[in-house]
Amino acid sequence: MADTVPTTTDGAGRVTAVRGAVLDIHIEDGDLPRIGHVVEIADGDAAVILAEVQSHLDRSHVRAIALMPTGGLRRGAVVRQTGGPVLVPVGDAVLGRLLDAAGRVADQGPPLPDDVLRAPILRAAPALADQTAATDVFETGIKVIDLLTPLAHGGKAAMFGGAGVGKTVLVMELIQAMASGYQGISVFAGIGERSREGHELLLDMRQSGVLARTVLVFGQMNEPPGARWRAPMTALAVAEHFRDVRGRNVLLLMDNVFRFVQAGMEVSGLLGRLPSRVGYQPTLASEVAALQERIASVGGAAVTAIEAVYVPADDFTDPAVTAIAGHMDSLVVLSRGMAAEGMYPAVDPIASSSTLLDPLIVGELHARTAERVRRTIEHYRELQDVISLLGMEELGAEDRRLAERARRLQRFLTQPFTVTEAFTGTPGRSVKLADTIAGCRAILDGDCDDWPEDSLYMVGDLEEARARLAAS
Repeated sequence: MADTVPTTTDGAGRVTAVRGAVLDIHIEDGDLPRIGHVVEIADGDAAVILAEVQSHLDRSHVRAIALMPTGGLRRGAVVRQTGGPVLVPVGDAVLGRLLDAAGRVADQGPPLPDDVLRAPILRAAPALADQTAATDVFETGIKVIDLLTPLAHGGKAAMFGGAGVGKTVLVMELIQAMASGYQGISVFAGIGERSREGHELLLDMRQSGVLARTVLVFGQMNEPPGARWRAPMTALAVAEHFRDVRGRNVLLLMDNVFRFVQAGMEVSGLLGRLPSRVGYQPTLASEVAALQERIASVGGAAVTAIEAVYVPADDFTDPAVTAIAGHMDSLVVLSRGMAAEGMYPAVDPIASSSTLLDPLIVGELHARTAERVRRTIEHYRELQDVISLLGMEELGAEDRRLAERARRLQRFLTQPFTVTEAFTGTPGRSVKLADTIAGCRAILDGDCDDWPEDSLYMVGDLEEARARLAAS
């Protein structure tokens, strides 16, 4: 889609009511602005406030959601139509910059040039006939992900987990592991992020040297729900420009998509809509689809999305979680039980899945090894009640051997991360997929049956574990 520049149309108006982020506006002449179009509100010398139209109340009144704080805004403030959705800066000018949901620079750097290209944040998803299938594997260097839930180049992957199980740490490690060796453009969308997390991310990217090829978009936790709701759309507009106009591959990282749903729920409640299941907005499915279906590969250029998704109260049947999961190619499920045991990354090998784990895509050896790993760990979990009651000694010889191999597999699939090195003192490890497969096959075939379990915990490949064993 070609880039556009802001335009002005007739149809001035006045603010008639201010209820927090909800504004009622009377249009004095001309046509009403369309749903999704943005209006500018000027009140004396105060900064201009952008608001997105959400409903038509009658022939001359509309209701809008403010994308900026409305403190101090009064009735009677002048409203000007822009004739389209929010337009945000895109292109090379925003590389290395931090933007808010309205496209304003928020990194205390110099202002963007006046002639910067701009694009609307709301647009339709690419036609299905124009999209290409995502079948190339995106190797991350994280053993458990590359083996059991391979990520698709041009696909969508989500990290699901409750509070404190390591979603953000895993996404940060993926940024370190992938963005540093990734030759395309990276776009990070921080949705409902804490200011501290955004500041740490900005500093980390500056230090690692990847900021020059990265665009950061933040809708922070303290901002109005409209800003948090539209922050991922702003990031998508930037990513789509590089994909469609520049023909560049884009790595799109989002943390946290549940906050997008939560902001939509707040907007829906503010507009007076009746809630649906568990208090969510009645438009939950269509809002999630409007975001996720725009992430696609078109014309030889791909947008690869990696998203963190908070799971409220560890309830994976939550409507928001199931709505998001239905759009994903790879599901990385984080387990609180594994985190409590110190198995980091706490990826559940049974609940996690990927559409790419097919012999025709990843190869017979990879698919067969992943299946054997899953089957062995699942059999161990079936035996855990017996083990906890009676002990390992009461198992049959075959069951005991499988249980011991499963415990070694679980420890081998742990891995120290680069982003946690400052806290653990252990340098991060990146492991090639071939080494991961070879290590798992050796454990499954019994080559490590006489090794202590600790020798496999928090190591890279099997050679490092062998060196640790020899040194002990």
